[in-house]
Amino acid sequence: MRYAPPGLCVNDFALLRDEDGTYAVLHLQGPWTAEFDHLRMETSYGRATSTDLVDWQPQGTAFGVGLPGRFDQQAVWTMHPIRHGHGMAMFYTGVSGLTAGGWPLQSVGLAYSDRTDGTGWRRHGTGPVVEADPRWYRTGEQMAWRDPFVVRDDESDGWAMVVCASDASLPVEAGGCVALATSGDLEHWTVHPPLISPGDVDELECPVLERIDDGTWLLLGSIGATRGFESWTAPSLRGPWTRRGPLGPTGSYAPRVTAAPDGSRVVLHTTPRQVGLTDTGDRCRGMLAQPKLLVTPADGAPRLEWWPGLNPWLGEETDQPALHAVGDLDVTCPVEITLRTHTDEGEQPALAVGCDGKNLWVTGPDGTRLGEAVLTEPATTLRILTIGEYVEVYADGVFALTTLCYSGRPARWTAVAEGHERNVPVRPIRLPDPHRDDASAVWSDPSSR
Repeated sequence: MRYAPPGLCVNDFALLRDEDGTYAVLHLQGPWTAEFDHLRMETSYGRATSTDLVDWQPQGTAFGVGLPGRFDQQAVWTMHPIRHGHGMAMFYTGVSGLTAGGWPLQSVGLAYSDRTDGTGWRRHGTGPVVEADPRWYRTGEQMAWRDPFVVRDDESDGWAMVVCASDASLPVEAGGCVALATSGDLEHWTVHPPLISPGDVDELECPVLERIDDGTWLLLGSIGATRGFESWTAPSLRGPWTRRGPLGPTGSYAPRVTAAPDGSRVVLHTTPRQVGLTDTGDRCRGMLAQPKLLVTPADGAPRLEWWPGLNPWLGEETDQPALHAVGDLDVTCPVEITLRTHTDEGEQPALAVGCDGKNLWVTGPDGTRLGEAVLTEPATTLRILTIGEYVEVYADGVFALTTLCYSGRPARWTAVAEGHERNVPVRPIRLPDPHRDDASAVWSDPSSR
């Protein structure tokens, strides 16, 4: 269901699909630690493959930093590979070093491959192909010029690139923007003023452009302060862009869009873990989460829903304890659902989900709030997913809340509403490889310790 390479954690990623239908993910990888070191944490891309976007198999490292003295000598960050001729072109973030104030110096480079599986990369030259233009973007201290994403330009025969940048006309804490550059050949780029500059965002990371079926555009951007992602829509790439609000809840980050094996359009994203894999650990970069169905109504905001492609991984309904499970229930009044307890006998709740209409929350040991959300309309149904420590809640089918809880033991799910308790049947989740002992395995069952 989720993936990270053995012994490492995942950050931003890119998705490819080969001609035989095999998916590959290229991802930033680094050690499990709360303290981020710009120059040592992410110096290579890991690669994994899948046929269904659920069962990922690690394939080792696919790309790394450049030679000393080059623009990418210290770190390589977020990438975007696209089809080019019979192979691929990959735009990626290179970090050459730090400013006097300790800020990473970023630019965008290019690599080519004759293959389509995410391997065999060779750099184009020794320098970047596009850098921040100081007329519009901050350079040097507090700069941003990373996370390139390239699509066909809808106003020419060339290409358009969006980049995470910092608007030089705004304060740093509000200057997060999406930069725009254009090219006719992928190697020579012209930088333009910001495509989107909200004026209330510190970082607008990992921008993604997706052409919708009706010809309009969808842009997804990860918001540094909230650690979630939002969406914008526009009739054409140059805009005007309409802000549609949050698409992924806090804890879901760095989304990518792809076509699923069933033909539907889905979003994958990262989710954090905690250092030491305990409730007391600091949050750090984590894992790749399972896909969500991307719904883009013509008359409303985009939303993420449960992807039916996950259903084959669910077992028959039962009322027996299950550490990895999905459960559904109707909501007619305030309710709290206990998912795990502190002991096998099922005494005090260790993990619970609550809802009283528009307010949705998850609590851990001693009732500590681990996550909460305010819905636009009172929920009438809830779907809850737990995979080890990871929890997701869908309200009326829409992905609404996610959090982490490493406490407790499997228990029968019970719902308490208006003083009455009842069992909640669940469907156990079948893990792709339950015996693989690496970071793509989930938090182990505490009852087996």
